[in-house]
Amino acid sequence: MECQTKRNATPRVVVLGLASCFGCQLQITNAESHLLEILGQIDVQYWQMASSAPEPEGDVDVVIIEGAVSTVESREIVERWRKRAKCLIAMGACAVCGGIPSIAAHHLDERAKSVYGDALPSACGEMLVPQPVSSVVDVDFEVRACPIDPADFVAVMQHAIYGSNATVQTGTLCGSCKRNESGCLWREGKVCLGLVTQEGCGAKCVQLGRECNGCRGLSANANLSAARAFAESTSVGAARFDEALELFNLVNPMLSSISEGEE
Repeated sequence: MECQTKRNATPRVVVLGLASCFGCQLQITNAESHLLEILGQIDVQYWQMASSAPEPEGDVDVVIIEGAVSTVESREIVERWRKRAKCLIAMGACAVCGGIPSIAAHHLDERAKSVYGDALPSACGEMLVPQPVSSVVDVDFEVRACPIDPADFVAVMQHAIYGSNATVQTGTLCGSCKRNESGCLWREGKVCLGLVTQEGCGAKCVQLGRECNGCRGLSANANLSAARAFAESTSVGAARFDEALELFNLVNPMLSSISEGEE
């Protein structure tokens, strides 16, 4: 799929931020050697973090959304821009799989009260259980991880604008570790989520001796039941494995199906 339909026209791009730390937008600026080249190929009509200008009128070619949908207002923003854009890119773990904001999914009202007390600021709006952008509208492309890799962002933008016949990676991170000839951190008693996390990052954390925390989201090919059984057979246990999964994937339906199967 390509976002741009008019030949030789400069793609019109909008960048939005929802519930997030804005770290993924910052990562775009860290693509120092490629940033000017990227900006020279697109018409950035609105970048929420970089300008206080109001949203532009009319349709655009690409809308890039960072952050989880956590309020009625943010849901309406996503729905509005989905109608106005030829394609939509979800950028970062919060937008792709709910990310850190989704930790508030359980007992949302109690969590809000613990922060604000009985007087919830009106600026918070009507809160929703934090959820990925794809739970509200169709998403055409994803840039995964927390934070994103600038090189991944560049590749996805090129794919969106010019098209590509490259296939989307859906395997689990363990395959990357094997190709890198990395030692398995489970042998050290660490809860590494590479068993079920979508590959594509090159297992950078594992290469540095740190267990995967699942920031790229669950792989569509993940076998959660088998992974939990494996965890239970080790000193880690299934409970610690489940708890680690919730850091970035609490609202993923795959986790819900596992919980329902245990009841």
